[in-house]
Amino acid sequence: MTTIDDLTAAGLVRHDVDARGTRIHVAEMGSGPLVLMVHGFPESWYSWRHQLPALAAAGYRAVAIDVRGYGSSDAPEAIDAYRLVDLAGDCVGVVEALGADTAAIVGHDWGSPIASTAALLRPDVFTAMALLSVPYSPRSSPRPTEVFRMMGGEHTFYIDYFQEPGVAEAEIADDPDRWLRDMAWSASGDAPPPGPDQPSGFVVVEGGRLDDRFQTPDEMPAWRTAEDQAFYVAEFARAGFTGGLNRYRCVDLDWVDLRAFHGAPIRQPSLFIGGEKDGPTIWMADAIAAFDRTLPGLHASVVLPGIGHWIQAEAAEATNDLLLDFLASL
Repeated sequence: MTTIDDLTAAGLVRHDVDARGTRIHVAEMGSGPLVLMVHGFPESWYSWRHQLPALAAAGYRAVAIDVRGYGSSDAPEAIDAYRLVDLAGDCVGVVEALGADTAAIVGHDWGSPIASTAALLRPDVFTAMALLSVPYSPRSSPRPTEVFRMMGGEHTFYIDYFQEPGVAEAEIADDPDRWLRDMAWSASGDAPPPGPDQPSGFVVVEGGRLDDRFQTPDEMPAWRTAEDQAFYVAEFARAGFTGGLNRYRCVDLDWVDLRAFHGAPIRQPSLFIGGEKDGPTIWMADAIAAFDRTLPGLHASVVLPGIGHWIQAEAAEATNDLLLDFLASL
């Protein structure tokens, strides 16, 4: 178990930087080549708590950010402020603010599309890329919201459910602590599969809510302690959930923004780590199979047995080993 006190004692420094007009909160340890880590929803810089000390000990300057809309970073009100081009711009601004010219970028969940967009748009800055959970998939047709509607089938896929402002926020507001705990457990590799009378996947039945699909753990798992849970709850009590949910509401705007990059590969050295029981890794199996074309600089593509969505916590040691092996190869 890695705690805030452990990280602080090991040299963790937390501060804000001006990322070309956006205040971004960073947590960093170590010195050496810069490795920038980008989290997903609903998470925090703290989601990299196991990677920060491991990378620092190996001779890297390990930096994890609060994505805009989360934690202590700026949280613009406009939905369209959460487009991938803006979030990738924040990553460029962080590298500049930290006095570096280049960085390896690592993303998990929504952090993966942020990282891949940053690498796609600025290969001069992001010279290597590692993606966790969500594989790289170049812009394609049709529009993302059309794809998500098809994925829901007779139900509503969760990303489609998140599109209407205020709906998910109202659901979460009933009990944010419970929602965060049960959402984390339900997407993990430890959660049992749904019963035979339950639809599979993160979908919403007509007239229902997303958390109707959640399960409640009998006790907190080792990879998400009560202290971890309390940290996330406090972060979202301060920042709210709208910034994170607005990322989902920009998927069609991203599709327009990245029109010039339709089908474009990312040629820098790259790594993919998925979980055998992780939704995005399963749904996007075709994207993983296409890495020979879309990621010609691929170092390795690894799917960890028995692991769910929270890869860097559920399989911290394996994740660290894979990242360090990749970084050492650069």
